Amino acid sequence: MSQIYLAGGCFWGMEKYIASIHGVEATEVGYANGATENPTYEDVCHKNTGHAETVRVQYNPEQVPLSFLLHLYYDAIDPTAVNRQGGDRGTQYRTGIYYSDAADLPTIQHSLASLQAKLDRPVAIEVKPLQNFYPAETYHQQYLQKNPGGYCHIGAEHFHRAAAAIVNPDDYAKPDPEALRQGLTPEQYAVTQNNATEAPFHNEFHAQFRPGIYVDITTGEPLFSSTDKFESGCGWPAFSKPIDPHVVSEQLDTTLGRVRTEVRSRVGDAHLGHVFEDGPKDRGGLRYCINSASLRFIPREDMAREGYAALLPLVEESN
Repeated sequence: MSQIYLAGGCFWGMEKYIASIHGVEATEVGYANGATENPTYEDVCHKNTGHAETVRVQYNPEQVPLSFLLHLYYDAIDPTAVNRQGGDRGTQYRTGIYYSDAADLPTIQHSLASLQAKLDRPVAIEVKPLQNFYPAETYHQQYLQKNPGGYCHIGAEHFHRAAAAIVNPDDYAKPDPEALRQGLTPEQYAVTQNNATEAPFHNEFHAQFRPGIYVDITTGEPLFSSTDKFESGCGWPAFSKPIDPHVVSEQLDTTLGRVRTEVRSRVGDAHLGHVFEDGPKDRGGLRYCINSASLRFIPREDMAREGYAALLPLVEESN
C-alpha cells in the first residue's frame, strides 16, 4: 500500500469522495501541516493553528496509480480557489497535496503541470512534504457514512463519477497532427478532427452487436462497451453510457441551427458524436449517438492481447 495526504475543503465530503475510488483501501481525516500539536476541531476553526482539513489516503498503486488518483482529486475541487471550497472559507479549507514519500514529488509536479495547462487561472493547490498529521476526533471519521444527510460541499454526481472511474488517462496519448493525418482514413480524420458526421446506416458499427469494447480511433482510450450498446434505429452506434464517465466530455453545440450536446473523447479530444435524452429508460434514459469513424472495435477475445484485460468483466459474453 502507498499513502498520500489530500486537502480539499471540508474533510467530511472529501473523505467520502476519496473512499469511493476503486483502489483506495483506507481513509482517515485529520489536521495537517499546522503550527500546533494535537489540535482540536475548535482550535483549527477558531485559533489560527494553520492546519488544513486533510484526508490520509491509503491506496493500492496497482489499481489506482498516484497520477490517476490525483486526476480524480482534481475533479472534486476548484483547483484555482484560495482558502475556500464550496461554501466554506478559511485557511483550514485550502487545497493541498502533502507527501510522505519524496519519490512521489515528480509525479505530483507533472500532474499539476498538466492540470495548469488546461486552466486559464493559476492552480492554487499547495504541494509540501507532510510535516505533521493529527487524526481528527472520532465523530469526524467516516462522518457522511454515519450521517448520510450531513453537510457535504461535493455534489452527488462527483461520487458517482469517482466510483465508476476505471480508465487512467495517463495510459494513452494523442498523436501529433501529422501522425493523425497519416494514420486515419479521410473519413475518420474528417469526423474526429473536423466534426464531420458520417452517413447513417452506411457505417461500420451501427448494426454490430458482437461482445467487445469500442476505443478512440485516435488514442486507443476505451470509450464504450458492447454491453451498453443498443439498437436505436438512428443509423449510428448507440450506447447508454460510456465505460467510465471521465473518458468523454460534453460541450454545447449550436451548429446546424439546433441546440445539441456534443461528445468528445478525453485524451484525444476527438469528435465522437452527440448525446440525447431519448435512450431506454431502464438504462438511464441517455443515447450516446456515436460515429463509427471515431471508433475502433476490439472483440472480447482480443482484449487481453491488446492490453484491455482489466475491462473484460464489463463485457458480457453475448449481447
